[in-house]
Amino acid sequence: MANSVVIVGGGTSGWMTATYLKVAFGDRVDVTLVESKNVPAIGVGEATFSTIRHFFNYLGLDEREWMPECHATYKLAVRFEDWREPGHVFYHPFERNRVVDGFALTDWWVQKQPTGRFDRDSFLIANMCDTERSPRYYDGSLFDSTFERGEEYRTTLTEQNTQFPYAYHFDATLLSKFLTRFGTERGVKHVLDDVVDVALNDRGEIDHVRTREQGDLHGDLFVDCTGFRSLLVAQALKEPFISFQNHLPNDSAVALRVPVDMAEYGLRPATTATAKDAGWIWTIPLFERLGTGYVYASEYSTPEEAERTLREFVGPAAENATANHIKMRIGRSERAWVKNCVAIGLSNGFVEPLESTGIFIIQNGIEQLVKNFPVGNEDTDQHLRNAYNRQAANIMDGLREFMVLHWYASKRTDNQYWKDTKTREIPDGLAERLEQWKVKLPDQESIYPHYHGFESYSYRAIILGLGGLPVQPLPVLSKLDSTAADREFQLVAEQTAALHEKLPSQYEYFAHLHGLPPAQRKAGSAR
Repeated sequence: MANSVVIVGGGTSGWMTATYLKVAFGDRVDVTLVESKNVPAIGVGEATFSTIRHFFNYLGLDEREWMPECHATYKLAVRFEDWREPGHVFYHPFERNRVVDGFALTDWWVQKQPTGRFDRDSFLIANMCDTERSPRYYDGSLFDSTFERGEEYRTTLTEQNTQFPYAYHFDATLLSKFLTRFGTERGVKHVLDDVVDVALNDRGEIDHVRTREQGDLHGDLFVDCTGFRSLLVAQALKEPFISFQNHLPNDSAVALRVPVDMAEYGLRPATTATAKDAGWIWTIPLFERLGTGYVYASEYSTPEEAERTLREFVGPAAENATANHIKMRIGRSERAWVKNCVAIGLSNGFVEPLESTGIFIIQNGIEQLVKNFPVGNEDTDQHLRNAYNRQAANIMDGLREFMVLHWYASKRTDNQYWKDTKTREIPDGLAERLEQWKVKLPDQESIYPHYHGFESYSYRAIILGLGGLPVQPLPVLSKLDSTAADREFQLVAEQTAALHEKLPSQYEYFAHLHGLPPAQRKAGSAR
């Protein structure tokens, strides 16, 4: 078995990996993380989706321990603005479809359409986002007790048998600092130094990495967390990269950290994605500021134009904010695990952060590393590497397909950028699925066949919300009694009204968690 692991690179991916491995293996495996004092982390991965709870759960961390320190808030959905047409809004919620007489409530919605909003009619969470409700009461209990488990119940992605109703927004830099302290207190060796060389042995494996000031760092297993540079896997081990650029042209971003009075602004529990002329703008509400950025295609916009678009969108609050321009590498390594080195996070692959998948890719890579950890027998280890690489490739290829759906299924065609999203090459298999979904909305049997983090309800939300893919009611529903479906739509409305009355707003909940005096716990909504 590998007895020592050297992680090259810090940031979110490095410290998530280090802390998880240390909790998993304790003193049985030495974990060293080396990161430069001079290379800043990307630091804009501030939104997640609901599988992230398993990471904090596995580390044994209570939300009250880490959320205030990381200015974290809850995320119940992604809010899409202007994707169908200017002024149109819909939510992709963390909420599975209700089932009525064997059919998803969204199937009934296509036939009946109580209003023009499938999300508000079919899901509690869309309404909770509109009214900025917290998913927890002041005592910490969830609005739906179905999801409550005991504190000793430690989970991983394997236990994702229910759709947990929220994820998190957090300051990625503060989370890295929190995990640095958490990891070093538990025995992770932290080396602050520049890696200046990667030395290979006669088998082509990494023998050691050389640092500028502290010499050579040897290990049995190396983890590449060096971001888009992919210093170990791409540069040292020469692993080919498979670009997704022909499917997903957005290859650049510009980000701002915007100081805002959140008590005045309000804390909507959703990441907002606002469509623009050459891409889209994210808005992430943290407890003490906004994180925002414009993801765009350099084929259609210059960096200067993109920054100007973003600043105009944010308004006066962006005046003194420093812009961070990022060139993104969209695609994946042919293999994530090469010889004795595993690429985790951006060093392995990335798709645009439209559904907050960056940290999910990291988390999945870490969990799969533990499951396939090398045992020291080359034949066995080769099979473990192969299993890891198949799963890592399936994750990225599935995410590519889901992202392509967002662009292909959008009704918007008001400029060349948006027209081109309908004519770009689409991945093999998706074309056939698209034809099927026009007749019958996605179910678990008709979406991308390998695990990639998303279920059929997510595909349904995107198709129904974007409006560019023609869908028709299931013919059989016209022959069935719809009384139970009508009752379920009414129940959604009644439960929504009750939750609005009972739950605190998200700002009120976090003001309480941060210990602010009662007079400072009320929030407005300046949007």
